[in-house]
Amino acid sequence: MTLTVLMNAGPWLSVPPPGYGGIENVVATLVPELRRLGVRVVLASVESSTLPVDERISVFPDGQFHALQRPYNQVCGVAQAHLHGVVRALRARDDIDLVHDHVEAVGLATMAALGPDAPPALHTLHWDLAKHPELYGNLDGGGRVHVNGVSAAQLARAPRALREHSVGHVHLSTPLAVGADRRPAVAKGEHVVILGRINPGKGQDLGARLARQVGFPLVLAGPVGPYHRPEELAAAGDEARQNPDVRFFHDHVAPHVDGDLVRWVGTVAGRERDDLVAGARASLFPLRWEEPGGTAVVESLALGTPVVATARGCLPELVEHGRTGLLTADEEELGDLVLAAGLLDEDECRREAAVRFTPELMAQRYVELYQRVRRLAARSLQPA
Repeated sequence: MTLTVLMNAGPWLSVPPPGYGGIENVVATLVPELRRLGVRVVLASVESSTLPVDERISVFPDGQFHALQRPYNQVCGVAQAHLHGVVRALRARDDIDLVHDHVEAVGLATMAALGPDAPPALHTLHWDLAKHPELYGNLDGGGRVHVNGVSAAQLARAPRALREHSVGHVHLSTPLAVGADRRPAVAKGEHVVILGRINPGKGQDLGARLARQVGFPLVLAGPVGPYHRPEELAAAGDEARQNPDVRFFHDHVAPHVDGDLVRWVGTVAGRERDDLVAGARASLFPLRWEEPGGTAVVESLALGTPVVATARGCLPELVEHGRTGLLTADEEELGDLVLAAGLLDEDECRREAAVRFTPELMAQRYVELYQRVRRLAARSLQPA
């Protein structure tokens, strides 16, 4: 029997995104493999999405990520407008077997509020579960709505009510893992890379300070707030400081960026990103938060670059200390570990990615969860 899934990617970025976009990249990786497994996919995203799917639902013509820096009273209707479109579509048709939702907080709340006549829903938790305690601590999915995490460590920190709705975790994957064990080695440079959105939790300020202190060249690759290129941020002027990530960059990261030993290159994607990471001595993750999923971690392994990181969140699940990376609980030790990373075998990193982090494995796992959620929902509707 063909399974029809409404994949709710949200209104913030197109799928796939033009550059950085964690959740949208996950959806872009998952959907093609689901369709190969025979799943029909109805994508709820913005009109500019180019991912091949069976059907589309859109409210906005393009991604609304730029609106996130606006005051709450100006942005609070964006996700709700998108969800309203999703609900209208669900009410107008009866062929959706399951909703796979990826929209933070309001997606889960909306799915839970629809009632027993709506399709079962699986809500994937991509973020820090210490947020939204009133929602997560009192969740009632009515036996129809369940959640999954992107790591065991993430779910371990979840409120009890949220854990009771969990059907497990699915590690993130990357297309780069396909055939990674057969990819030829790349000549390594001396540089180290920190890949990801620049904010306090990712610890780019710590990485930049350690680079200056220990003496290794560091490339910071990722957006600052809504600004993807250094020239965009420079042109934005002082008004840009209303965004907390912009303030963090100017106050704590920029003082270390000298354009030589420490460089910020903005968002990189595609071949440019792959070449940057594959040629690095190491990928550095000087985390100050409990990283839930770690897409950049599995990408680094697939490209044959060992990971050096603080042992927080999902990192101990993804990286084997001494084989595919080096982990520490002491952030001041990270600089020395970067220097030691060159002793690790890059082939081991690629082999690990090819075995554990392929899109096919992620899709197979999600199909298992879809069927489990449908069984649980059917059981909840049976008379007592």
